[in-house]
Amino acid sequence: MNRIFGKKKAPGPPPPSLTQASDGMGSRMDSMDAKIASLENELRVHKDKLKKTKSPAAKKLIQKKAMDVLKRKRMYEQQRDQVAAQQFNVDQTRFGIENAKASVDTVAAMKAANTQLKSTIRNDLDIDDIDDLADDMAELMEDFNEINEALGRNYATPDDIDESELDAELEMLEDELEDELEAETPYPAHSLPALPTNAPGGKRPTAKVDEHGLPMQSS
Repeated sequence: MNRIFGKKKAPGPPPPSLTQASDGMGSRMDSMDAKIASLENELRVHKDKLKKTKSPAAKKLIQKKAMDVLKRKRMYEQQRDQVAAQQFNVDQTRFGIENAKASVDTVAAMKAANTQLKSTIRNDLDIDDIDDLADDMAELMEDFNEINEALGRNYATPDDIDESELDAELEMLEDELEDELEAETPYPAHSLPALPTNAPGGKRPTAKVDEHGLPMQSS
């Protein structure tokens, strides 16, 4: 049977992951960058030799070597750019897979949360109970406001007082206060004699007064 159909091939090693492939490309680019840097140093040496060499034959030989170095440098640069493009594509694919997995996890979590929310609303919450609770709270707040108004009422002031009577009584108090002030002043200011203004030198003499505003006698 094995001669007719052949043996079944043994399973080979698993393919590398995208992360491993990207890392391998990165290592290859690092190696190419090192080779390019070495070739640039070699080109710099040939350039310095061309400046110092005066023989045409020697210059032609140095130019041929520099051309070979430059070709190898361009080849490595092209290979490095190709590997960089491949690494970019691999990274983009890896990021896409990671985003897809994250989206799947997010959708699964949202489905579970939706199911739990529906179960909670159906089993633990009743819209009629919530409406009744809101109505009860509104009534309680109205009762509370009425209680505050009752407690803040001023019981010392009767409600049947006429404001015109209060105004008349206030005017009488003001008149009595003016009469008391006039009684406390035995010599009103308008009954005092005016000070003389015809003093020598044309200056008005300054007279000392006591605490009641009366002129004091000089000793």
